[in-house]
Amino acid sequence: MKMELVLGIETSCDETAAAVLKNGNELLSNVVASQDDIHTKFGGIVPELACRRHIECILPVIEKALTDANVKLKELDGISVTKGPGLIGSILIGFSAAKSIAFAMNKPFIGINHIEGHLNAAFLEKIKPPYPHIALIASGGHTSLFKVMNFGEYQLLGRTRDDAAGEAFDKVAKMLGYPQPGGPSIEKSSMKGNPSAINFPRGMLKDDSLDFSFSGLKTAVMNYLRKLENDKSEDKADIAASFQQSVIDTLVFKTIRALDECKISSLVVAGGVAANEPLRKVFKKESINKDFKLFIPSINFCTDNAAMIAYAGFKRLSRGEKDSLDLNAFATGFMELA
Repeated sequence: MKMELVLGIETSCDETAAAVLKNGNELLSNVVASQDDIHTKFGGIVPELACRRHIECILPVIEKALTDANVKLKELDGISVTKGPGLIGSILIGFSAAKSIAFAMNKPFIGINHIEGHLNAAFLEKIKPPYPHIALIASGGHTSLFKVMNFGEYQLLGRTRDDAAGEAFDKVAKMLGYPQPGGPSIEKSSMKGNPSAINFPRGMLKDDSLDFSFSGLKTAVMNYLRKLENDKSEDKADIAASFQQSVIDTLVFKTIRALDECKISSLVVAGGVAANEPLRKVFKKESINKDFKLFIPSINFCTDNAAMIAYAGFKRLSRGEKDSLDLNAFATGFMELA
């Protein structure tokens, strides 16, 4: 199927996003409307409020993406949209908009797994990863390792057994009284702290699997803070830095193990947590020390965006794949990823 212009739509959590991609390699527009101002005072995402803001933003965001790209709806060759996993109410807003456009304009429509979007975000860059490669996806809702043989060929190697890395960042930031989203707040605070000040646990490092666990780390921080309730001398920056270092050590250790076990020398690191600069620096250092090729998307492609959904949609639509308009969205799991 000839495919040139694809509109991507992403509303899996609290960003309303739309992008237009040309020929799979030329990003004509990439619009993201954030909801940080709404949720930060609650210390986390409020699903009902997220849905309401998506309803307000979805059409203006799509219109801006088309305007920025200088493309009309009738010129599109296909529509791709996140079908899950994520907040089901949020997903359905983008899902409904995409289906409506596809129906009204008689355009091919395809639902994209949000994780597949992250897995392919690095292909939006000029220098693209080779196949096969290992991919670490670390975000607010997911922490998983994949062996990627080709586009659409993904083998799940390990995943978190409890909290995702990004979720742990958000919860620890809330404990420390920092604004949401937690990742940037922890990173900013840690710049003034000592990452070796507190020896927080590193989850499952002695386990032979490639799974992750961050629940124990989160609990360790909570218990540490409880002991300090009457001690105002403790520097929050040290706590933030030590927590962040624990997450980094765990992610890097498990990922390097995956590279070694699979005997693969290329690595993709993506997802919102991949925007963390200390994490990026450690992986860059490890790539030199252990001689593997590292591919980390630009920060705007690490956090939730529609460009990665447009790319995955372009690839699938170009192969002749498409979904019917009665396709269902889903909230959890890796459905239809492999």
